[in-house]
Amino acid sequence: MTNISVQHEPQLPAKETLPTMYDLPSENPEEPGLPDEFHDFQPELLRETFQPRNWYPDKLFCGTDMNLYYDVKHPKWYKRPDWFAVVGVPRWYEQSDLRLSYVVWDEKINPLVVVELLSPGTEDEDLGETIGEPGKPPTKWEVYESILKVPYYVTFSRYTNEMQAFHLVGDRYQRAELSEGRLLLSEVELSLGLWQGSYKERDRLWLRWMTPEGDLIPTPEEKAKQEAAAAKEEATVAKQQATNAEQRATNAEQEVAAVKEELAAAKKQSDRLLAKLRELGIIPDDFS
Repeated sequence: MTNISVQHEPQLPAKETLPTMYDLPSENPEEPGLPDEFHDFQPELLRETFQPRNWYPDKLFCGTDMNLYYDVKHPKWYKRPDWFAVVGVPRWYEQSDLRLSYVVWDEKINPLVVVELLSPGTEDEDLGETIGEPGKPPTKWEVYESILKVPYYVTFSRYTNEMQAFHLVGDRYQRAELSEGRLLLSEVELSLGLWQGSYKERDRLWLRWMTPEGDLIPTPEEKAKQEAAAAKEEATVAKQQATNAEQRATNAEQEVAAVKEELAAAKKQSDRLLAKLRELGIIPDDFS
């Protein structure tokens, strides 16, 4: 009897599945809220579109992820808003230097609006759900509402695309009334709302500044494209106008040539008639 050997296929090792960006934390548990790319791009869009019509640019300051010192009795306590804006303060510190931080007792003007971009590690504090502990720095909500009394406080979640706006009424924040989904800030004649579009080559829902009527405040890049498109349109119109003028000139030349031909033909006919009249003796030879 012949023995038949059975050959088994080699067992391949199981494919290793490594964690992706979505599996790993983007925040340091000991210091939550550290910036990711969205925390870079979104504040930049806010800064580029914060262009109040009733304030000169040299009287505006926008801070991004900057230490905001708020208590002169505790000079080392600070909050670090994702974005905030101050109006009526010089753009440059002491009219000459770039700011390292914003110190309210030194600047003497508090922010008009603060925006926090919600992160898993900071969401509770950003929305006022964290209770401060005695002897420790107050929460963001307490600082913005009770200490700095920031008139407008806005949060935005990139995960739910939800914008929440609060307006200081008396000494407490209340949900702000939105106009067509936008927060109106009469002090700067602007509104803040959500916009679906492409910024930094990423199409998504963004938080950005608009006019009170809802028209977009263009970024420098958008403004440059608009100006280029307008210049191109003007060049096209000018070229068409030049073409039309050239055509009119050509038509005029043709009309002049036609008149000259008619005059020449009329002269020839007149000369023939005069010759015939002379021949018939009706007019003298020297008649002109």
